[in-house]
Amino acid sequence: MVRTALRAILGAEPDMEVVGEAATGAEAISVTRQLAPDIVLMDVRMPDVDGIRATEQILAGMARPPRIVVVTTFENDSYVYDALRAGAAGFLLKRAGADDLVDAVRLVARADALLFPASIRALAGQHARERHADGLRAKLTDREAEVLRLMAAGLANAEIAVHLGVGQATVKTHVAALLAKLGARDRTQAVIVAYETGFVNPGQNGG
Repeated sequence: MVRTALRAILGAEPDMEVVGEAATGAEAISVTRQLAPDIVLMDVRMPDVDGIRATEQILAGMARPPRIVVVTTFENDSYVYDALRAGAAGFLLKRAGADDLVDAVRLVARADALLFPASIRALAGQHARERHADGLRAKLTDREAEVLRLMAAGLANAEIAVHLGVGQATVKTHVAALLAKLGARDRTQAVIVAYETGFVNPGQNGG
């Protein structure tokens, strides 16, 4: 029923095409590798292989992997945080409305802002495991550190550019540099690192 609803909502959008679906984690891995979609909506808990392991295998096994959005019932589920740490670009609640679903897919596809930054911050506050902020600071320039804090606060590239008084191309350069230095796949993983190391305090609204 969930897959049918997702297909109907997304398939009705003129700029989106649903190219496949899967009923199990193992099937999700196989179908994704075969069809190479841009976005995958991944359930956290599935038969055979759960969404976390499926996310890891898809991201590790494809030269150009899709961006994965975890679909879950509970936003504070520890499985969601594990999926984000595994490389998911964000998560979406199953009870989300049609407009929220479409907006989330478009946002993740653009890859220039966090999906639900407040919820990611709350999850980080519950599940952060490491505190090595000094090591992270040493890797980044002052401007890259500032960009990372603004990313954690949920600002998109355009908003960061306005805040810093620079062009969007400059922001993209800083984002690419800090992702490389942190070994992060995208801005979601970079922000997770920022929270887990204590570089950004989850209790301080991303700042």
